[in-house]
Amino acid sequence: MSGNNSASLFNRCRRSRSFVIGGIMTGFLLICALVSLVWTPGSAYDIEIGNRFLPPSMDHWLGTDQFGRDIVSMLMTGTQNSIVVAVVAVSIGLLIGVNLGLLASARRGWTEEIIMRMSDFSFAFPAILSAIMLTAILGPGGVNSILAIGLYNIPVFARLTRGSANAIWAREFVMAARAAGKGKLRITFEHILPNILSIIIVQATILFAIAILAEAALSYLGLGTQPPHPSWGRMLNEAQALMFLDPMQAIYPGLTIAVAVFGLNLLGDGFRDVLDPRLSRKR
Repeated sequence: MSGNNSASLFNRCRRSRSFVIGGIMTGFLLICALVSLVWTPGSAYDIEIGNRFLPPSMDHWLGTDQFGRDIVSMLMTGTQNSIVVAVVAVSIGLLIGVNLGLLASARRGWTEEIIMRMSDFSFAFPAILSAIMLTAILGPGGVNSILAIGLYNIPVFARLTRGSANAIWAREFVMAARAAGKGKLRITFEHILPNILSIIIVQATILFAIAILAEAALSYLGLGTQPPHPSWGRMLNEAQALMFLDPMQAIYPGLTIAVAVFGLNLLGDGFRDVLDPRLSRKR
């Protein structure tokens, strides 16, 4: 039975164009990040004024910037930063938000009301605006960027988890478990969480893309990753003064951000198609 389920899941993954294309694009970025840990075609840190604005060549695949740094190396190294920020920020929201949502759904009453009203208050501020406000107060830097983005993700996961869990609490098998004497904590982790896990995974994938975009925006404004560490957003910021001199300086990091966000959104759509049994039956 387990083998059949695995084969069925693999077939659904293979048939989902969004999953395949998004997986390829996301996998390519992950490979770039891993490879950059041990090798880059040039230096992403060394300033060599004599090599500034070199055109693409065998030594510098996409040329060099105004400081003589290799653009491909900066993009590859910047991938590390974007992935780390996104993973940690989404993990913060996932761990805290999911538990708050499960707590609100299980306890109901004033507990649910307090958690949901706090979430509503958080949603009154747009994600980027909240991140800018927090990093402006706490100071610029990668750690504060992670904290700012992670705090925004908490109410997103809390509301999603609470709404999905409430629907499962009304199902017959949960009522049977309660009649059998199981406590709310045991029911939550044995029945509720497994049945909403696919929804949480899809949301986490989408928020991963949003976190990468938010990190790039904060770095563009000077509130994110600080020099000398490469960042896609800061590459865009440095390139805006060179738009008429060398527009490719802005196009390269802009395309990289677009590919990362688009690939993760496709992957999220693919996960939804694969993990949602109703969509699977329609196919």
